[in-house]
Amino acid sequence: MSGQPDLAGLDLLVRVAETGSVGAAARQVGMAQPNASRLLAKLERQLDLALLVRTTAGSRLTTEGEVVVAWARDALAGVERVVLGARSLAAQRKAHLTVASSLTVAEHLAPRWLARFRREHPDLHVSLDVGNSHHVLDRVTSGRVPLGFVESPTVPRTVASTTVARDRLLVVVGPAHAWARRRTPVTAAELVASDLVLREAGSGTRETLVRALDLAGHALGEQRLELASTAAVKAAAGEGGAPAVLSELAVAAELATGQLVAVPVADLDLSRSLRAVWLPSRRPEGPAAALVRLARASGQASPSSSA
Repeated sequence: MSGQPDLAGLDLLVRVAETGSVGAAARQVGMAQPNASRLLAKLERQLDLALLVRTTAGSRLTTEGEVVVAWARDALAGVERVVLGARSLAAQRKAHLTVASSLTVAEHLAPRWLARFRREHPDLHVSLDVGNSHHVLDRVTSGRVPLGFVESPTVPRTVASTTVARDRLLVVVGPAHAWARRRTPVTAAELVASDLVLREAGSGTRETLVRALDLAGHALGEQRLELASTAAVKAAAGEGGAPAVLSELAVAAELATGQLVAVPVADLDLSRSLRAVWLPSRRPEGPAAALVRLARASGQASPSSSA
């Protein structure tokens, strides 16, 4: 045998067996008859077998040719399964978008974005992978997701980004805390000296606070109560034992009901940008790009976008 048989040659041989003519088989595949004859001759050389008996009345298979045709049908059916399977996988991939999001965005902005996005793209399934900002950046930079939303004050140069909304952090306490009745703003020094309850390292909320304190000349101490969810931080603060620093988006309901009280801070800039991030080599396109546009449009229309 000289080399692997050509799939096009095997397909043509099967068609000759079905039509009884090289010319008819060639017409079925859109090939000139001389080219079809050359392809079949090449197949015979590759297999080192005479496959056809050519006569003026047409072409018929040799005994060996009939055996090869039976094998060729199985081989071509296998190739067709591969092609159809690959197309199905590609269609599923195109119909599914996985996005990573930090907690604040996932809990307070993404539901509105995704509800509208689903109305505009009813055939697309969207999955939301939720974690802190470090988790989101890891998912994006590793290529596991094409798009992420973070709330960190800065993003690494390994990703591209665009601001989709604005937010600010608030210092909040339970109604029984002494600061709830305070008439003057809390200073950054007082905030650092207090027994804060905070989100875990890696969260965008915590990083925003650390950066703001650093710009004001203060460092956050290590002896803090760290909790991995916004709900847990709110619950701890609501008990009145310690102040917390959280997004205004996250505490809006508790402030409205009096479960938490916002405390003014004198000398800290706690505003921040909420960003969409992606790999520079994997710029959002199609549904991912549409989601970024929708998020930006919604952020510009929201009250927090002017904070």
